[in-house]
Amino acid sequence: MFTKLDNTTRGILMLIGATFIFACQDAITKHLAQTYATPQIIWVRYLFFAVFAMALSSWHTPLKTAVRAKRPWLQIVRSLIIVAEIGIFVMAVRVLSLAETHALFASFPLIVTAMSAVFLREKVGLRRWGAVIVGFIGVLIILRPGTGVFQLESLIAVAAAVMFACYHVITRVTSRDDGTNTSLLYMAVVGAAVLTLIGPFYWLEPTPEAWRFLALLSVTGATGHLLLIKALELAPASTLQPFNFTLLVWATIMGYIAFGNLPDMWTIIGGTIVVGSGLYTIYRERARKVPDAPTEAQLKP
Repeated sequence: MFTKLDNTTRGILMLIGATFIFACQDAITKHLAQTYATPQIIWVRYLFFAVFAMALSSWHTPLKTAVRAKRPWLQIVRSLIIVAEIGIFVMAVRVLSLAETHALFASFPLIVTAMSAVFLREKVGLRRWGAVIVGFIGVLIILRPGTGVFQLESLIAVAAAVMFACYHVITRVTSRDDGTNTSLLYMAVVGAAVLTLIGPFYWLEPTPEAWRFLALLSVTGATGHLLLIKALELAPASTLQPFNFTLLVWATIMGYIAFGNLPDMWTIIGGTIVVGSGLYTIYRERARKVPDAPTEAQLKP
């Protein structure tokens, strides 16, 4: 039955499957983060991801070809930024619910739009600027600064969104010269190398159960990426982008199943505004025929 579907539909279904797997990955990360340090968790993820990236890159092109970047230093900076972003994101899920973390993190496309206008000199019309402003109002509704329920920890998720937006903006620049294999390889190898210098200082010998979760964390990352890459082969990124927001739905469900967390009314309202603004921004980008930006999980270990 699945094989009878057109490529676009198959791509969408694969992307939704990938977002579900990434939500499971976040739930596992939150569980591990209660006991183990962030550098240790992402070090294990990156070691497995490096093997995955090298195998995938060599499948398409020789490794010596894939490492030839037009702007190697920019690729290194981009790789370091995503390592920092993942670390900040892990810190966020440690102290916040998955639903709240993803509701705030969903603001990153709006931040990308603002950064693209400032740093890449991309033309952003009044409608998209309006969507950015409305989206940030949604973020303020979730944060509720100045009230007794404001959590300073929520700013960690906002910081992760800002870092991921920086990563996206630099990816837009590097993608003009380098292919996906090169970007994937740089990110995996640079990240694994940096974390190998840091991770051992935070090492706490995992229990047998923790080793199983770490193995599952690595497998879900690889599986999610395989589905994502296949989805991008079958359907345009601009078509797939809106379905990335299903990650927020899956994260909410996983947060309730695994931790008994449900978002409060203000998080739901604010998250809806943020997602709606993001969807409108994507629609306007497609209408103006702006080149596709990477999807949320693209090239992220």
